[in-house]
Amino acid sequence: MKKLLLAATIMAGVTFNVAAADSIRFASSATYPPFESLDANNQIVGFDIDLAKALCKQMQADCTFTNQAFDSLIAALKFKKYDAVISGMDITPERSKQVTFTQPYYANSAIVIAQKGKFTSLADLKGKKLGMENGTTHQKYMQDKHPEINTVSYDSYQNAILELKNGRIEGVFGDTAVVNEWLKSNPDLAPVGEHVTDAQYFGTGLGIAVRQDNQALLTKLNAALEAIKADGTYQAINDKWFPQ
Repeated sequence: MKKLLLAATIMAGVTFNVAAADSIRFASSATYPPFESLDANNQIVGFDIDLAKALCKQMQADCTFTNQAFDSLIAALKFKKYDAVISGMDITPERSKQVTFTQPYYANSAIVIAQKGKFTSLADLKGKKLGMENGTTHQKYMQDKHPEINTVSYDSYQNAILELKNGRIEGVFGDTAVVNEWLKSNPDLAPVGEHVTDAQYFGTGLGIAVRQDNQALLTKLNAALEAIKADGTYQAINDKWFPQ
């Protein structure tokens, strides 16, 4: 009887470990459509979420998604509150010192928008207020490369856009794909200057972050990315959220 109980206990432990390995807790900051945002039912939706779900299906894993402020995502990941972060996050040398990224899943660039016809280049924004989400690469880039521009941080890009439309700031700096969505519903706004593709900040692309000690998950995610790119799933998700 003791042997049977011991065997049952061991099997229960094995079952638990397998289940744990097949469950991935993703964190996102749901303030950045079309990559991630909250729908009418308060569920996180977007390109990143559909991509993560496709990866989970490929890996035969159960995945959960939690909304977390962008500037606390990496800290929460490092403290093991989550297993991975997918949140329109640029792969940068600075972040790579803290976490490990998958291969890039989306090529990225950034651009400033402002009231149509008001500015033509970043030089015109000297001494002006430019809004962006706190903790983002956009904030870091402007502070490092254009200290002559006054950066104003917000808890979400929605609030930055609102401040721009109300005339409290002169522009907003964000990812090109996201900016294009804003422009569709804000015809009074327009791009300013050229796209920014500085590799130190944007040129590498967006990646999924995992803890540096979780190489097993990193390997699985990269293999799943390759698989869904090969079978057309990735392209279908891309076409859904970024139609030509």
